[in-house]
Amino acid sequence: MTATVTRAAPPGRPGTRSRGISRQTRETWLLMLPALVPVLLFSVGPLLYGIGLAFTDARNTRVHETSFVGLENFTRLLGDDEFWASFKIGAIWSVSVTVLQFLAALGLALLLNERLRFRGVARVLAVVPWAMPPVVIGLMWKLVYHPDAGILNDLLGTDVNWLADFSLALPAIIVVGIWTGMPQTTVVLLAGLQGVPKELYEAGHMDGAGSWRRFWNITLPQLRPVIVAITSLDFVWNINQFGLVYVLTQGGPGGQTRLPMLFAYEEAFRYRFAGYASMLGLAMAIVVLAVLGLYLWRQMRETR
Repeated sequence: MTATVTRAAPPGRPGTRSRGISRQTRETWLLMLPALVPVLLFSVGPLLYGIGLAFTDARNTRVHETSFVGLENFTRLLGDDEFWASFKIGAIWSVSVTVLQFLAALGLALLLNERLRFRGVARVLAVVPWAMPPVVIGLMWKLVYHPDAGILNDLLGTDVNWLADFSLALPAIIVVGIWTGMPQTTVVLLAGLQGVPKELYEAGHMDGAGSWRRFWNITLPQLRPVIVAITSLDFVWNINQFGLVYVLTQGGPGGQTRLPMLFAYEEAFRYRFAGYASMLGLAMAIVVLAVLGLYLWRQMRETR
């Protein structure tokens, strides 16, 4: 009887795995470089530079020497009444546009999800504002609101200067914000609606549930993850809005439409306080992240 001896495989060379990075990892990083380099140069780099400026007294002048001031800009921000006024306006703007935009987009998505005649044409027309740059939209709506030649005054038979009226300017730009952001919200909600299983509606119909009960008990629960995602993105986009409002009113009249980003822009490029403007941007980013984090946490908790 012959005993068979199985020899263990010879161990690899010591230090083979720990020496450097594997070939696959190197190739992965090499393929990612074309995408990573622009992100690092144009996103991460300016972000870190802006955070650093927030703790200095930097000015947009050649003769000023920048020095570190710690939390002095933050202290100034807390006592700045103009900032808090713009923050209040920004909160009204972002919440109003996000909520009303969602409701309008949900109604339009439900309509476009039905088997209507010329539904394809209607879907194309619904996303037209999405293809237009904010500057073009601002100029177009500026003509709509024009006190003398505007189509809105012609339809209503009035001569109101919508964008120069202290009480009407903010509601007027909120309408523009809703119209501008509704297409992408509609597209996302429409995609979510098409992903709801038809069997759920058939079961609800067989149980005697009406249209409203099917919408409340089937459609909304199925759309909850989509709703959380799109409303979160809409809120971030709206609170950071700049170009559209700048073209429409430049923050006027009398600061009634001066959003926080407009206020930061004026501090940086009109008054040349680059350090203070950077602190404004940093503070707004922290506030947005905090509000968004709380909102997402509550939504996810309710989902569970």
